Amino acid sequence: MMNLDLNGKTAVVCGSTQGIGKASAMQLAEQGANVILIARNEEKLQAVLNELPSSNNQKHGYLVADFSKPESLKATLDNWVSNNGTCHILINNTGGPKGGPIRDAEVSEFYDAFTQHLICNHIMVQALYPLMKENGYGRIINVISTSVKQPLPNLGVSNTIRGAVANWSKTLATELAPFNITVNNVLPGATNTIRLQTIAETKSAKTNYSVASIFAEMASESPMGRIAEPEETANVIAFLASPAASYVNGINVPVDGGRTKSL
Repeated sequence: MMNLDLNGKTAVVCGSTQGIGKASAMQLAEQGANVILIARNEEKLQAVLNELPSSNNQKHGYLVADFSKPESLKATLDNWVSNNGTCHILINNTGGPKGGPIRDAEVSEFYDAFTQHLICNHIMVQALYPLMKENGYGRIINVISTSVKQPLPNLGVSNTIRGAVANWSKTLATELAPFNITVNNVLPGATNTIRLQTIAETKSAKTNYSVASIFAEMASESPMGRIAEPEETANVIAFLASPAASYVNGINVPVDGGRTKSL
């Protein structure tokens, strides 16, 4: 029987007040995990906290942190860990940089994206992997993008930084495997999130196409003919977090309905 039970496990979920992050937090809680939400808006964190399932008498919580301020993030994590925080599962997830051709990108955009994605992911791992090692169970799951397999048009900065995170993750997977800690990447395709809405609105403002027609075009790029819902990506994340995925390590898993042309 496949073991998806996360009872007694604690999952730290970044960017968990909306989209894929929130859907992942909900699914992990549904499977029995204690969930620690992380985002910068405390009001939204409190709202999601109140929605989390707790049928197994879980103790959920949240941390307020801004991923544009890595030193503050580190201080918040260190304080939480020193006050008996524990962790078995880490979901690294944060909103991507704005769209646009790479030729027009400001240098500061690369710095900002590198900080919010790779640097903050690294801070999260350094703070939490010792707890996973101590617990004898670790799952690190990075939500990236299908662009690590096939760069996407008009997402120049994102394509660049996502590739860096994917290679960081693959290196980490090799180093942490002896401690029963797996590291995997989930690569969402076009997903019904606020970020996708923003990308469509930005493109609409620069063209004569409506947001609805842009969404229709995105949907047509998938063989399934539709855009994904956040819960569909969250289901894959929850599987990788579970005991059933104990020998899955160092991989990139697209959740894009078959849109990516490469293997």
